[in-house]
Amino acid sequence: MNKKEFFTGAVKQVFIIPVKIYQYSISPLLPGACRYTPTCSEYCVQAIEKYGPLKGIWLGTKRICSCNPWGGSGYDPVP
Repeated sequence: MNKKEFFTGAVKQVFIIPVKIYQYSISPLLPGACRYTPTCSEYCVQAIEKYGPLKGIWLGTKRICSCNPWGGSGYDPVP
C-alpha cells in the first residue's frame, strides 16, 4: 500500500466512523423507519467506500433527503 492509498483510506474512515457510531448507538434506539434497502446509513457508508468522501457524502445526503413519505422506497443500491 502506498502513501496515497493509505491517506485515502484514512480520510474515508474519518467519515465512516461517525456513521458507524450512529448505527451502533443511536439507530437501535429509534424505530425502524428507513424506506430503503440498504438503509440510508449503510448506503452512505457504501457510497463513501466506493466513491470517496466527497461524492459519497453527496450521494448519502441525497438519499437521506429522499427518505420521506413522498420520496422513493425499496431496493436502491449505490450506483
